[in-house]
Amino acid sequence: MSYLSWNTQTISDFSDETIHAMYQQGYVFTRKGKGEMDQTRSVRVDLSQFELSSENRRILRKCQDMILAATSIPYAEYDWSIGKMAKDFYDTKFGEGTFSANKIKEIMTDRKKSNFNRLLKFTTNSSQPIGYCIALETDYIVHYSYPFYALLATGSELKNIGMGMMLQAIQYAKENSKTHIYIGAAQRPTDTYKLQFAGLEWFDGTGWSNNLETLKQILDSDV
Repeated sequence: MSYLSWNTQTISDFSDETIHAMYQQGYVFTRKGKGEMDQTRSVRVDLSQFELSSENRRILRKCQDMILAATSIPYAEYDWSIGKMAKDFYDTKFGEGTFSANKIKEIMTDRKKSNFNRLLKFTTNSSQPIGYCIALETDYIVHYSYPFYALLATGSELKNIGMGMMLQAIQYAKENSKTHIYIGAAQRPTDTYKLQFAGLEWFDGTGWSNNLETLKQILDSDV
């Protein structure tokens, strides 16, 4: 399934205010080129409304040995193993060739080509890398954009890694006084896992809605 895009724009003003205004209109940064943004069925969490549910807490307990640390992009400690982890993850989850190791390296190391400025790194207590998320952070928002993790880790003591990473990122954004965290787009039936968070909103093409039943019907119809 191709990525849902209603419109595209390329910006040259990268101030927090401009970025915030574009995200408010349903645009999100992409990996395609510097300043390129797609308007899509974006999904975000209003952090003023977010509280952990019992299911959220259950997931976090399973991931209690996972530690989140945020660092800057360009990432000085980039290593080939990170690109391999990302490529293996996206090939397995979304099909071969979805995301190349070279593109991951470019986004994480080349300021002139990357739209992203924050790397969320997830490790065990022993500092063993479990996963990463390439993200954008401004004074207002966090865009949790390209997550990936070591698939072998799903057979270890850490369960529900993907959801645990997202929940820790939501908590990070809330603790750092952001207004919203953007967690991707809703465009296929498998995206319903994103709808479990209190304060969730989605962009319907003209504005933001919290009508989750309508969104579920859209996703069930595979629109």
